[in-house]
Amino acid sequence: MKSITSHLRSWSTDVQAVAAVEFSIVAPFMLVLMVGGVELGNGMAIKVKVTATAHSIADLTSQQQSINNAQMSNFLDSAAKIFTPYPFTTATGMVTVSEVSTDASGAATVTWSDSRYGTARTKGQPITLPTSLAGTPNVSFILGEASYRYQPNLGYNIVGTVTLTDSYFLYPRKSVSITRTAS
Repeated sequence: MKSITSHLRSWSTDVQAVAAVEFSIVAPFMLVLMVGGVELGNGMAIKVKVTATAHSIADLTSQQQSINNAQMSNFLDSAAKIFTPYPFTTATGMVTVSEVSTDASGAATVTWSDSRYGTARTKGQPITLPTSLAGTPNVSFILGEASYRYQPNLGYNIVGTVTLTDSYFLYPRKSVSITRTAS
């Protein structure tokens, strides 16, 4: 007959074996959950920066009565500062600011446009306004647009590159429209 101590020893070894098996089953899922959480957090942080960039470029521009090349260059360069510590280059990001004007019937077209790391909109290009702004006759808006091509570090093979975009419409603050000069 076995003694009570031998039964207890046998029971404690069985519990340790069960714990090891449970850990080996749960550990991979927990690791994937942790890595996914980090990647999701990075993606969300970059999306916030995209929104902040679109709003900032529209806001900076809407406070002017006229803008020259040097001012516009400074405004567009500020996008790279907003994205710190993430890289903002031709390969990853794009920021565009445009003035959009409507005619007497409320049809919107581009008056002028500038871009960094992307293509500026063409003068006269039709623009579809959001429903809250559509149909408003004889008015100008500043359109700030930003996009970022986010490439997850570890999940790239699963989701690939994710393009995050945002745009913002603001009214000019100091004048009816903003003059874009070359000097």
